[in-house]
Amino acid sequence: MTGNEEHQYQPLLAGHRLGFDASVPDGGYRWWYLDAFSDDGTAALTIIVFIGSVFSPYYYRARRRGVATPENFCSVNAILYGPDRRRWAMTERGAGDLDRDERSISIGPSRVLDRDDGRYIFQIDEVCNPLPTRLRGQIELRTSRLGSECFALDPDGAHRWWPASPAGRVKVTMAQPDLSWEGSAYLDCNAGVIPLEETFRNWHWQRSESEAGRGHIHYDATLLDGEACGLGLAYGPDGSCTRLSDPGCQGDLSPTTLWRAKRRCRALVGEPRVVHTLEDSPFYARSVLELDSGLGRRKVMHESLHLDRFTRPWMQWMLPVRMPRRRLVSA
Repeated sequence: MTGNEEHQYQPLLAGHRLGFDASVPDGGYRWWYLDAFSDDGTAALTIIVFIGSVFSPYYYRARRRGVATPENFCSVNAILYGPDRRRWAMTERGAGDLDRDERSISIGPSRVLDRDDGRYIFQIDEVCNPLPTRLRGQIELRTSRLGSECFALDPDGAHRWWPASPAGRVKVTMAQPDLSWEGSAYLDCNAGVIPLEETFRNWHWQRSESEAGRGHIHYDATLLDGEACGLGLAYGPDGSCTRLSDPGCQGDLSPTTLWRAKRRCRALVGEPRVVHTLEDSPFYARSVLELDSGLGRRKVMHESLHLDRFTRPWMQWMLPVRMPRRRLVSA
């Protein structure tokens, strides 16, 4: 990693634990991201646990005032996708609702536990938005070991990413809604010492997987000055990652239907296809793609993030509708 001394993030992101108790600097962030596909291909989920929620309009305003303690802006973003149901929850909470140590983190009624035997338990108890339905249940992630390397996402090293477990398994047992399934899963962690919008204009991220527990991960970002930077990795069933010498060609996908957000992806062979658009918001899109990654025709989880849209005043005015805040703590 290269960069100025002020942008060195300590301690290192990768480790033998997920770092729930790690220090997060003022104005910075740390998040843990889990996504999964069911084995039968009919369901998926995404869970993101934030300290210093990077998409929070409240944290954004606090940073502009210069009083941005990340522990005061925490949230659990939990989403279930299925053929006949979709539930989306993201309620922001203050430092009084945050409890964490080396092996666990709780934000309000939801928490994540490190069982110390390759299992991580996500206990979700949230209220969905904008319709107040309950999202409650447990996701058990099983992984052989955590990856040993993290990567800088920008030239200064202000933003770092750790593919902690790119080839895990989940068992999903939900009480509300009543459903259960098992499938393949991916876990990573991001951390930064400055806000995303101070470095990036946009980025496109994707992960592909194969039945043998192998796949590819790509970050393709545009910095504020227009410079492009990227990272391509191949991962194995043991969680090990190696840089790709040939990341494949990058091309445009169709924009999202509602907000016309641009999407770009990497493909080694053939033309990628958008199977489902899971999230279509003004600044963020999540999609399921199908492409030939060089490991056969595979399903891909893909996201496009447009931070130049996120910072617009009209966007900041809209966001509280989807991201309510509970138990306000003074910033």
